[in-house]
Amino acid sequence: MAGHGRHYIVETPEGRRLTCHPRGKKSALVVGDRVRWQASGDEGVIEQVEPRRNLLFRQDEWKTKSFAANLDQLLVLVAAEPVFSESQLARALIAAESAGIPARIVLNKADLASIAAARARLAPYVAMGIDVVEMALKTHGDAARALLGPLLQGQATLVLGPSGTGKSTLINLLAPDAKAQVGEISQALNSGRHTTTTTQWYWLDAERSTALIDSPGFQEFGLRQIDAQQLPGLMPDLREHARECKFYNCTHLHEPGCGVRAALTRGEISESRYRIYGEILAELVQRR
Repeated sequence: MAGHGRHYIVETPEGRRLTCHPRGKKSALVVGDRVRWQASGDEGVIEQVEPRRNLLFRQDEWKTKSFAANLDQLLVLVAAEPVFSESQLARALIAAESAGIPARIVLNKADLASIAAARARLAPYVAMGIDVVEMALKTHGDAARALLGPLLQGQATLVLGPSGTGKSTLINLLAPDAKAQVGEISQALNSGRHTTTTTQWYWLDAERSTALIDSPGFQEFGLRQIDAQQLPGLMPDLREHARECKFYNCTHLHEPGCGVRAALTRGEISESRYRIYGEILAELVQRR
């Protein structure tokens, strides 16, 4: 459910929560992991992590940072203001595609005049089949709740989004006791203010079938875990046209007969998406 250092909150099938510690010095546990544990006084010892269905993570040249495991979907939250980073958005979607996790985008602050510009920037994502849901979490909370409810029902959903987009508003709107849960877990982990920098699992219903996982914000989203040749296949708009390339190992940068660059010329791939592809490819090739 949450963790800090070597202290983890584990929830039993009956809904009881207890603090557990991993056996051994190393621990690669993340929120969403299914574990086997044994009682040890009032606490527990984690003996084993069950195989994961998936894991969403980012990796730069220094470290790997995991978000959560065993997810049903990813919700990337952006807003009309402040202006969102399309590079961060694209990277999150690529990581989800690589992990086999369905993703959708929530565009918040749809009541602002700047919504038209944000909508235009997201047009390429709509065109490639990604669901973009518009809402105004603060001013039209009831409508947002009604819209999101069916999309989240029965799912474990990770919410990603930079500060200022309304992530806390979203969590508190859908999980009214979120602040209480944060306090309880903070006390159990003896982590105080640090709890806000950790990932946390919230149940949205009494049956414990629908969950939101809140994650800390991030400045960079490295994709060093991805092979450079796999990158076009993880970007739906490029993938569609890469099949038309003359050479099987086309980098889509300078080769003759490139289907991707031809589509770019025709306006079927946006300039910004192609630029982001080039930036990420350069990082991956440099790594190699």
